Order: sequence, then C-alpha cells, then structure tokens
Amino acid sequence: MPVTTPLAALPEVTVPLGELVPPRCRHYFTGRIDRAPYRTRRYDFGGSAQYMPLVRAFLNTCAADRDGDYRYLFTLLGSELANNALEHSRSGKPFGVYTLACERTREGLRLTCRDQGSRDGKTSTFGERSYLRACSSELDLATESGRGLALIDTLATSWGDNGIPDHRQVWFFLAYDLTGNPWNTQSQTPKHHTSRS
Repeated sequence: MPVTTPLAALPEVTVPLGELVPPRCRHYFTGRIDRAPYRTRRYDFGGSAQYMPLVRAFLNTCAADRDGDYRYLFTLLGSELANNALEHSRSGKPFGVYTLACERTREGLRLTCRDQGSRDGKTSTFGERSYLRACSSELDLATESGRGLALIDTLATSWGDNGIPDHRQVWFFLAYDLTGNPWNTQSQTPKHHTSRS
C-alpha cells in the first residue's frame, strides 16, 4: 500500500509533545546548558504548525548558554525559517517533514532549515539556481504575515540559501556579539516609565 493511504478513523487524543521525542534526543528540548557543548545538532520536525512549541524549545536549547536577548532572537529567527518551510514548501503538506540543523562556532550559531521543496511544483533544471530574496518593504509591523525573510535579512548577521527550489536549504548565522545589530539597538532604547501620583 502507498505511504499516503489514509488511516482508518482513529479517536483524537491529546499527547504531550515531549512524548514524541525519542529518549536519545530529549536533551535537545530542555532549555538547559549541556554538560559537554555540542558542535552540531539536528532534528526532523513533522510538517504541522502544532509542533512549533517543540521547534521553539529546540531553538532555545541550542542557544541555552547565551543571554536572554540572544536566545530570544535566535529562537525568533529560527521559528521564521520553520514557518517558511511549513508555508512555502511540501514540508507543510500531510506527511511532510523539515530538518533544523544548528552548528556552533566560536563566533555564533548557524541554523539551516532543509525542506522538501517548492510547494508550487517548480523544480530546478540541473545546474540552474533560484535564490531567495528578502524585501525590506515586507518588514511592516502592521502586516500579519510575510515578514519572515525580511526579519532574517534585518536581524541575522548573514543568511542565504542553496538556490535549489526542489530541495531548499535556507540558513542564517547569528553572531554572539550583538553590538550593532538592530535588535540590540532597539532593546537598549530607554523605556518610558509612567509615574503614579
């Protein structure tokens, strides 16, 4: 029988997301610093937005040894990569999956999202590349969607993709030193306090 054959009607149950993680990978999701720092860490996620809390736990744990601002920003940008894989690739269709791979370097973290290819059926001709581009005008805070790559372009130290629509790999690098990063500039702005009489 083909893999896409639907299952017989089964009852719906609520299962804690942690139950879906194999025991050998549970330390990827604890939010705690590893005893021995990892060099690379990867995990395959199911193609449903319902797994996003698990994605955020993975990303937060990858940056567990950094300060709160860095962890938040890394998790935010990584979540955007995951959301784009769900929204724009076959990874977001039934039985879809995408992989997040994090590489630790001396200067920062590099995250790569590997999806299952373009949702619209476009495939690349051998040797032909089609690279993603971010549109800075999409970084309008009033819009409810479409800001993913614009956020990554603005806040990551660097980013890019492999240019292959049928097996897309999008990555970003976030340096540990956020000096000069627009995120750091905004988070350092003095907050206005209101006083009560």
